[in-house]
Amino acid sequence: MKKILFLLLAAFFALPGFAQKRPFSIADLYSIKGVADPQISPDGKKIAFTVTQSFLEEGKTNADIYLMNADGSDTRQLTGNPAADNHPRWSPDGKSLLFLSTRKNGQQAWLLPLNGGEPKQLTNISTGVDNVEWLADGKHFVYTSDVFPECGANDDCNKKINESMENGPIQAHMADHLMYRHWTEWKDGHRTHTFVYDIEKNISVDVSPGDWDAPAFTLGSSGLAVSADGKEISFDSNHDSNEQETTNKDVFVVSSTGGSPKNITEENKAYDGTPQFSPDGKYIAYRTQKIPAYESDLFRLAVYNRETGEKTLLTGKENFDNWIDDFKWAPDSKSIYFLGEVKGHVPLYNINIKTKHIEEIIDAKTIDAFDISPDGKFIVFNRRSIGEPVDIWRCSSQGKELRRLTFFNKPVEDSVDIRPAEEIWVNSPTGVKVQTFIVKPHDFDPSKKYPLILNVHGGPQGQWEDAFRGDWQTYPGSGYIVAFPNPHGSTGFGQEYTAEISKDWGGKVYEDIMAVTDSLSHLSYVDSSRMGAMGWSYGGYMMMWLEGHTTRFKAIAAMMGVYDLPAMYGATEELWFPQWDLNGKPWTSDLYTKFSPNNFVQNFKTPCLVITGEQDFRVPYTQSLEFFTDLQEMGVPSRLIVFKNDGHWPNGVKSMPLYYNAHLDWFHKYLGGDPAPYDMTKMVRNQAFEKK
Repeated sequence: MKKILFLLLAAFFALPGFAQKRPFSIADLYSIKGVADPQISPDGKKIAFTVTQSFLEEGKTNADIYLMNADGSDTRQLTGNPAADNHPRWSPDGKSLLFLSTRKNGQQAWLLPLNGGEPKQLTNISTGVDNVEWLADGKHFVYTSDVFPECGANDDCNKKINESMENGPIQAHMADHLMYRHWTEWKDGHRTHTFVYDIEKNISVDVSPGDWDAPAFTLGSSGLAVSADGKEISFDSNHDSNEQETTNKDVFVVSSTGGSPKNITEENKAYDGTPQFSPDGKYIAYRTQKIPAYESDLFRLAVYNRETGEKTLLTGKENFDNWIDDFKWAPDSKSIYFLGEVKGHVPLYNINIKTKHIEEIIDAKTIDAFDISPDGKFIVFNRRSIGEPVDIWRCSSQGKELRRLTFFNKPVEDSVDIRPAEEIWVNSPTGVKVQTFIVKPHDFDPSKKYPLILNVHGGPQGQWEDAFRGDWQTYPGSGYIVAFPNPHGSTGFGQEYTAEISKDWGGKVYEDIMAVTDSLSHLSYVDSSRMGAMGWSYGGYMMMWLEGHTTRFKAIAAMMGVYDLPAMYGATEELWFPQWDLNGKPWTSDLYTKFSPNNFVQNFKTPCLVITGEQDFRVPYTQSLEFFTDLQEMGVPSRLIVFKNDGHWPNGVKSMPLYYNAHLDWFHKYLGGDPAPYDMTKMVRNQAFEKK
């Protein structure tokens, strides 16, 4: 009987649907399509969205716009140009889509009629356009562009100055004040301004004149909103003269015809931003913080009553002690849906603006973006988990009837072993349990022992989320266990836990990391003699700190890390960050010396891979050069890779393949996992993806 059952099971698992999946590779990562930005039509019957495809060997990506019925049926591709088409926005009458495209003269606004016909270019502005949103009349839209304040909407003026700077006999940057460069761009006098574009007249009006960015730069948000009647526009902006030292963004409101913007949050000297008008026009919701100059203070949700001027905090430690991310008003204006960072997940919540009652709508591991139907009956969102690439899903407004609408990544899911994660909680001497995700390798056998890579996240205030990522799959596909802890400083575990990393960079986090390392080393399937560590940004800092404080790891990889804290202060741009996290300036705080990895060079012993980007203005690449120099001077086996065209985040398809390959090459040498698939020398010299 047992033999018959065995044969039946063997035959069952031999069916086509149960074919053996291959291990995940770098090439497979670039077969994953990015499905994003779902936008429901005004009648609630259609959904527009974007799909981004990567071409590994060409080092290119291309985004196109798709359309489907609200139930996921009749999916069709609307654009197919070699240029990038993205950011689709429904016209008020639902008959066309406004979108951004790089087809001609940089990124411009285009219009796609849905009853047939080719896309039509609307703008041809020399400085390009971004963040387009319709006004209610369907004849105007809002956009942002980086211009010279003295030129504003005068495109000839902007074009003349830009061309003279780019093509003139003198090539130089000049600055008379700080914040002269940001992330990867030199400011050179440019400011982001908000404009209203008249489609019929082909003219733009600058509604945010002045020498400031409006909206201000915020990762993951445009900081821009339009009222339902189209008469007013809201944006966030920092008007402090010392903007390099302050997080004091405020919410402004201005007429869509222009005029003097009104600051509605002037009394708060901390952050206020990402405004959203309520559908009934009575309120503006926005995110806010209480502590000035502390960028990682608790992000709360607040509403501004446009009639009375009253401001009300909706969330805080008493009802939601975690960060608020993206949010949208419910169609009836009585509640707000929002995404929150909670214990490695990003669920969707709803809060009643009168009672402040919060309800969890759905925990779908990690939700990146969402939209609500005009009748408020259903929600669409793109979601992912460690073992699931991104696609678009749908549920009712109560979080029920969950179903998947798109299947762009199913071919990869069906043929490749995309590894799920396990979650453990590790006791730390700091008195907390540290959440840690573990991803086991392809064809995992619990009776065997495997090399392990520990990955420390950056931020430092952030969290590892249960979300599909390249490093969560590429390394397990090559025979490694990977572990991702959320130590002190991580979001999602209450604001106190997040705040405790500030002024303690090498303290509790280090203890948490070592506690996780000890715990993992005792797992029966982990080879404790073959453990490595890696980290990016603050995670890179922690690798440099580990280099001088422990020999537990056989190999380390430090990316975009902070090494020499006093030098970092003098070269970075957002000075509010080190001033808060390191308790002042280098000449007023001894923490710059206490927690600077370069003061522990004499202890360096562990082989280390160092990666950085030459255009990184947040953590200047000279930090990694200093680190590499000291490693070499100490005789420590080390390798330096500098991406010459990249900033804090290397280009996803031009540079990241080398990034992954370099890690596999380095860890294979010292930990003994599978070798890197591509030849490192050829990749660096001519970007050839030639397999060994």
